[in-house]
Amino acid sequence: MAGKEPVIITDKEEMRKWTRTMRSLNHTIGFVPTMGYLHEGHLSLVQEAQKHTDLIVVSIYVNPGQFSPNEDLSTYPSDFQGDIQKLKSVANGVDVVFHPKNLYDYGNSEMGLIRSAERINEKENEGLKVLSCVEDKGMGHETWVRVENLEKGLCGKSRPVFFRGVATIVTKLFNIVEPDVAVFGKKDYQQWRIIQRMVSLLKKSSSCFV
Repeated sequence: MAGKEPVIITDKEEMRKWTRTMRSLNHTIGFVPTMGYLHEGHLSLVQEAQKHTDLIVVSIYVNPGQFSPNEDLSTYPSDFQGDIQKLKSVANGVDVVFHPKNLYDYGNSEMGLIRSAERINEKENEGLKVLSCVEDKGMGHETWVRVENLEKGLCGKSRPVFFRGVATIVTKLFNIVEPDVAVFGKKDYQQWRIIQRMVSLLKKSSSCFV
């Protein structure tokens, strides 16, 4: 049945609580992570996830950690209400749209921001390049997930920050949503292989599908 209205969750603790409640009722959770501005490819991933699990979570989050400062994060296309309508058009719909405001540690105090900025300046003075939009703003996040060999070459040569940012945000999302199955497309094959390898190496409980 098309037209199902998804629950919209913005808080990560509320998202985790929802998943654990559903699992306690013996439901399985499918997950499709996106950056929004959905198209037919995304909807096909939702349909694939429906084949394997009882309930579906779709995340919409534009990840600053995979953009370098010379890439314009602010102009990344966005149409949240349009995305909701597209998800409602899928047969049986989705159960939750996870739409967090921020998933990085930006610090909670002015002193924290100052100290973060000082760390960035120290890195620059040591000749280390500030790579991502997260670091460029001098904010507190400094923990990253990398699959070093697979991120070399191909797209990794021209976008050295990209795959580190993808692996980190997918790990964060997995830790929040705690899905049984996560579905990714193979259109960006290098990215797909990196995520698949990361899941295997970190022994994540989620399974990855095409």
